[in-house]
Amino acid sequence: MADRPRDLAERMARRRKVGGKQAGDGYLRETFTLPRAAARARAEAFFARYPKAGYMSVVESWRELPGGDIEFTMRRLPSAD
Repeated sequence: MADRPRDLAERMARRRKVGGKQAGDGYLRETFTLPRAAARARAEAFFARYPKAGYMSVVESWRELPGGDIEFTMRRLPSAD
């Protein structure tokens, strides 16, 4: 049992991250930080390699950083059936 809030937070963080994916939802996530044109090309390449229909691929989140770069997270299933 956790004595401190930090112990509980660390235990929950270990549970959440299992082999590069969040435990429980089965998705793999990759986060990139690239200039806008390179980010668009990287997302297109990701969808070409992992098609939406087979891997349920999606841009999970994105944001524009102060320097103009784009930080985005791609999500997909580990394999297509």
